[in-house]
Amino acid sequence: MLTSERVESKEQLDEAYRIRMEVFVNEQGVSPEAEIDEHEEEAIHVLVKYNGKAAGAGRIRVVEGVAKLERICVLAPYRKHKIGAAIMAELEEVAREADLTKAKLHAQTQAAGFYEKQGYSADSDVFMEEGIPHIRMIKKL
Repeated sequence: MLTSERVESKEQLDEAYRIRMEVFVNEQGVSPEAEIDEHEEEAIHVLVKYNGKAAGAGRIRVVEGVAKLERICVLAPYRKHKIGAAIMAELEEVAREADLTKAKLHAQTQAAGFYEKQGYSADSDVFMEEGIPHIRMIKKL
């Protein structure tokens, strides 16, 4: 069973950070200093749990009047359970509640197909972030 929650406690935030460190730092080689950044406090974070265990995380910020979805990740053992889609749905709900009508994200190119299935379309050339190829994608909410 999947459940989505907005992070409200230090314990929840620690869970989100733990997931992000596992996926982005341990698996993908992003530096810990780059992963936890100066935008953490302004962002709204979400956790998705699978059978009660924290399995995925993401965050959202408002940047120039647009919802910017960031740090979307799912732990390896849970990647075939629609957790990514649940994270996206929760982040988009946060955006709609804030009366935002457009969302954007920087997708790793290897994940672009997933975001296309969520209704996003590419609107940039490939660029590098933390040594990983990305593409900017947008969606009207």
